[in-house]
Amino acid sequence: MDRYKTVVLGASGLVAQRLQQRLYRHPMFELTSVAGSSWSGMSLEDVPWKLDEKRPDLPDLLIEDVHDENIPATLYEQGIRIAFSALPSQHAVNIEPRWAKAGITVFSNASSFRLTEGVPLVIPEINPLALNGIAEVGHPIVCATNCTLLPLIMPLAPLHNMFGLTKVSVRSEQALSGGGYGLLDKYFGNNEPFDMTIPGEAEKTEAEFRRILEWNGEMDIACNRVRRKDGHHVFVTAEFEHVLSVEKVEDCFQQWNAKHMHNTQPSAPYHPLMFAPKIDDETHLFANGESFEQTPDPASNLKAGMSIVVASIECLNSRTVRFESYSHNTLRGAAGGVVYLAELAHTMKKL
Repeated sequence: MDRYKTVVLGASGLVAQRLQQRLYRHPMFELTSVAGSSWSGMSLEDVPWKLDEKRPDLPDLLIEDVHDENIPATLYEQGIRIAFSALPSQHAVNIEPRWAKAGITVFSNASSFRLTEGVPLVIPEINPLALNGIAEVGHPIVCATNCTLLPLIMPLAPLHNMFGLTKVSVRSEQALSGGGYGLLDKYFGNNEPFDMTIPGEAEKTEAEFRRILEWNGEMDIACNRVRRKDGHHVFVTAEFEHVLSVEKVEDCFQQWNAKHMHNTQPSAPYHPLMFAPKIDDETHLFANGESFEQTPDPASNLKAGMSIVVASIECLNSRTVRFESYSHNTLRGAAGGVVYLAELAHTMKKL
């Protein structure tokens, strides 16, 4: 199968490098170009590698200037049809439409257009048909969700479908890498005090939750940063319209897993949800839908870190359930999730 030629918007950030890593030997997509800002005009191999895994044998590319208004049309003429954006939102809002206007479909990890009418906001297992919107717009941008949303909404979506969600209370503990390499480099591995609050995170997560599920119930959410390298952990209490029990909740999850176990995309986990008695932030980080690998290489194992781990399920009463869940924020919650969207779009013949 001929692979789509792609460009990564972003050269040196954690998510940008996760995208480069993911596209190294991807069966559908070929890393053909990288566009950045501070590294433009330099060789990709000169950019310091910030991920724990060994740098893959990436192509020796000259980094294009992501701010150059002529570059999108030039790359389109060279056959590039897909852009994976790891741009900060304050830059993405102006840059991504320029690439889309050139005829390049932008799969974005930025928050800039997630709530924009006509722009699909998609989680493959929950609302894949939203990708039909690609054909309805002339200059397509497709958005992945906020990283914190994944461990929250993935378990709640099947429960909502079966029992009718009426109210949810959420508390998150989010890894430093979710704030970018600068935050991670400054605070990981030391005791230097830092601000645990994440301004705007709760509001973004709630708005995206409501849009994805088309839900208007009561929600209370608090988001906090913790001194952990990777992995977002949420603690959820949810109330429902219909009577449930731990057994019914577990059966609901198993039915949902069975529905998605035949997803054929390279990044699709065999089981979207995995289960444990209690979350272990190291053991469960790279959940792949079948096992908890400890040192996978996401350059070759596209399913690593793509499953959500659910634990500590209990019913407080006949209509209230409490659980904790966990996911890899730069894989499922960022680069892995946005590439999964493009895989799904290809499968649905939307590219």
